[in-house]
Amino acid sequence: MSGKEKLAVKAPKKIKSTAKKKPRYIELADELRAAILQGDYADPGNFPTESVLCEKYDVSRFTVREALRKLTTEGLITRKRGSGTLVQPATARAGALHQPLSNVGEILQYARDTTIIFEKRQPTAIPDDVAAQIDISPQGEWFTFRGKRMKPGKELPIALTEAWIHPDLAEAVAQIDTNAVTLFGQIELLGKVTVTRVTQDIQAIKASKDILEGLGLTKGDPVLRILRCYFDEDGRIFEISASYHPGEHFAYSMHIEVD
Repeated sequence: MSGKEKLAVKAPKKIKSTAKKKPRYIELADELRAAILQGDYADPGNFPTESVLCEKYDVSRFTVREALRKLTTEGLITRKRGSGTLVQPATARAGALHQPLSNVGEILQYARDTTIIFEKRQPTAIPDDVAAQIDISPQGEWFTFRGKRMKPGKELPIALTEAWIHPDLAEAVAQIDTNAVTLFGQIELLGKVTVTRVTQDIQAIKASKDILEGLGLTKGDPVLRILRCYFDEDGRIFEISASYHPGEHFAYSMHIEVD
């Protein structure tokens, strides 16, 4: 090729994002929830009116009302005709952690707002009570991790999490960073799998002595267990996790889109 000849370089094609954007009222609810929980409205009577919220966030009154309705169902605010919107004091919420989980993105956000350091344990079979609760019969010994999830400013853990990863993912497990926010996110990358579905099973349980001690609880204290199964594109469960939460300090919320 002569010096006068030029190479034709094709510009890379832009890849369109397939991520589905959250409805605006959900985004607004997320922003207002964060503000409430970090104490921006310490005086319950200082919460903005609908008109102020419309102007501040440049949204319609319908959007504001839907966002406030979501926060009402979560127990963060109350709305009374003639009194406006009032923030529920922490004592009324029992100091509960409010965890909105309706999709994988919200699971990741919850993880980013907390910290956890996992301990890698010896491979083991999935516990009988866990297998029975999610109605599966996993075979063999799965790679096992345990960690305490902490929230800034809290002395006791908000959750004790046990996780089991499929025996076929040994190479990925060997590279896991136990200080990272999630295990399933690393498995996706390291094991070259894609999360296509997550199931959740929520149950109040009588926790073992080991779990109670890990959460700083005593015998008889309520514990909420959330079992999650992560499925890949082939329909295989590649991770199972069990998160144990102090029952009086945890609230679960979700939103359902109506088609």
